[in-house]
Amino acid sequence: MPDPAERPARLTVGVVGAGRVGPALAASLQLAGHRPVAVSGVSDASVRRAGEMLPGVPLVTPAEVLARADLVLLTVPDDALPGLVEGLVETGAVRPGQLLVHTSGRYGVDVLKPALRAGGLPLALHPAMTFTGTAVDVQRLAGCSFGVTAPEELRLAAEALVIEMGGEPEWIEEAARPLYHAALALGANHLVTLVAESMELLRQAGVSAPDRMLGPLLGAALDNALRSGDGALTGPVARGDAGTVAAHVSELRKHAPQTVAGYLAMARATADRALAHGLLKPELAEDLLGVLANGADGTDR
Repeated sequence: MPDPAERPARLTVGVVGAGRVGPALAASLQLAGHRPVAVSGVSDASVRRAGEMLPGVPLVTPAEVLARADLVLLTVPDDALPGLVEGLVETGAVRPGQLLVHTSGRYGVDVLKPALRAGGLPLALHPAMTFTGTAVDVQRLAGCSFGVTAPEELRLAAEALVIEMGGEPEWIEEAARPLYHAALALGANHLVTLVAESMELLRQAGVSAPDRMLGPLLGAALDNALRSGDGALTGPVARGDAGTVAAHVSELRKHAPQTVAGYLAMARATADRALAHGLLKPELAEDLLGVLANGADGTDR
């Protein structure tokens, strides 16, 4: 925990946007001694989620959330954030000295400049985690990295809030936020797509419990990749087994044509990395790349 002198005082907390993230962060801050006092949400799911994760906290308008809270979590979709900030400022909802925290990975604190001009204190705290919208998310925040961007004078306060939620602060410069967010999306979002497609194909192949089959395999692959990076590459592409890859493309084209483009793109990226790190022998790469080119043209070797 941070030094008591660096910890923020106990704060009233409001949430604008009761999606999957906001209520979880507010509940985590509540465990640290802060007090949720207001939440806004529009959809039935948001209202239900707020009631389950923040019981007894009144559901009010965004302007009323800001009127009641010292610290406001702006947990709306990325594309909605700039307009929300401008609207709150134009209506005079932002108070001098009020902490405004958004959780977008894409943006730093520049998106909060209108609020800064109104006297607000801007923080960007992005948890690098996927959320379910249930109480399990609060537990998962323990040890979760947060991408932190804030004015230098607010850096200690930002890091202290993250630590109070059980997270690990990782400083991200303003200009690096889009790249940082792209990296996370590339890994986490695309992983879900790959796993879902893999399970569908296994079901078509007659596997009754594809999740049970994939669990140990993918767990080991992820662990190896985090430990060894490209050194963990394995499989027919990294070995240069052009015939096997051609068979894969042929089967996918017959049974799941919608997966062919993704398979070819990932295979080419894997081949490039395996070549660069000396795992794929150059004499085997030519046939392999030929198969991938033919697959992209709709022909099978």
